[in-house]
Amino acid sequence: MKREKPIFAPDPAPLDVAVLVMADTNALSLAAAVDPMRAANRRAGRTLFTWRYYSAAAGAIPVTTGFRIDADALPDRIEADILLIVAGFRLIEQATPPLLARLRRLAPRLRAMIGVDGGPWFLALAGLLDGRSATVHWEDLETFADRFPAVDVRQDRYVISGPFVTTGGAAPCLDMMLELIRTRHGAELALRVAGAFLYEPVHAATVPQQAVSAARLAKGDPALGRAIALMERGVENPIPIAAIARRIGLSQRRLEMLFAERLGTSPGRFFLDLRLDEARRMVVDTRLPLQEVALRTGFSSQMAFARAFRARFGAPASALRRSAGAVQAKTP
Repeated sequence: MKREKPIFAPDPAPLDVAVLVMADTNALSLAAAVDPMRAANRRAGRTLFTWRYYSAAAGAIPVTTGFRIDADALPDRIEADILLIVAGFRLIEQATPPLLARLRRLAPRLRAMIGVDGGPWFLALAGLLDGRSATVHWEDLETFADRFPAVDVRQDRYVISGPFVTTGGAAPCLDMMLELIRTRHGAELALRVAGAFLYEPVHAATVPQQAVSAARLAKGDPALGRAIALMERGVENPIPIAAIARRIGLSQRRLEMLFAERLGTSPGRFFLDLRLDEARRMVVDTRLPLQEVALRTGFSSQMAFARAFRARFGAPASALRRSAGAVQAKTP
């Protein structure tokens, strides 16, 4: 039983991290989890973190960029403070009953368990997040909330809920790791690690994940950032462009000029593309009926959805789903 004080607290002692890498993990998410530990060790001039790679079964694990990570099979007992799970695709397929049982056995022996990108799915499927707050990559938030009603699912970049930590993709993971370094070893070291990556650690845990970086656009034009943020929150129940303009204190004409100048498109076209991009993700990554996909992306009729989808992507949603299913079936 290793659960002593929380890991997000001042403590000069090194942390031993077991990194469970699942097949088809996003390479950038893996780097965001591991490289801050390496940089912290280098800039501190001593060992603050140690880590070792594990997999569901021993061998080389393929990640999205084509290279492989050599790893040992995850045992029932590990000498580590933290188990950090990084995953990307084929989550349900890889969440086998033996692996989930192993995670449940390990949980009481660890000080913390961290799920990165698709990693929270494994914690939730093991029942470890029931009654707790959690997040996951923004593309999966809605599906994750539907699948796990006992979990308080949040849109935050990362969530710390007792000994369980969950993050969205690579950038939220980097934010979380910098916060871990800051709380344990001070703000100066965290800033030096961030500086090594030319990264500005400006995102608090509770900043919502966004499909489009409204925060980045807002640096150049705050009104544009606010308009896009309203659109991202209104995918299911689209807000009229005139109403968006009123909410941010502009005329509709000025908002249209702003989108044309900064993004080369109209706000109506941008909003429709945003909704259709989300629809495409649901078509490819979920098994929701197409009628449900249409409703969740703000289309009042299946016919309107089908027409807009085909015009945007050059093929019907049903054909795209069949094609995606065939590719997944061939994936090793």
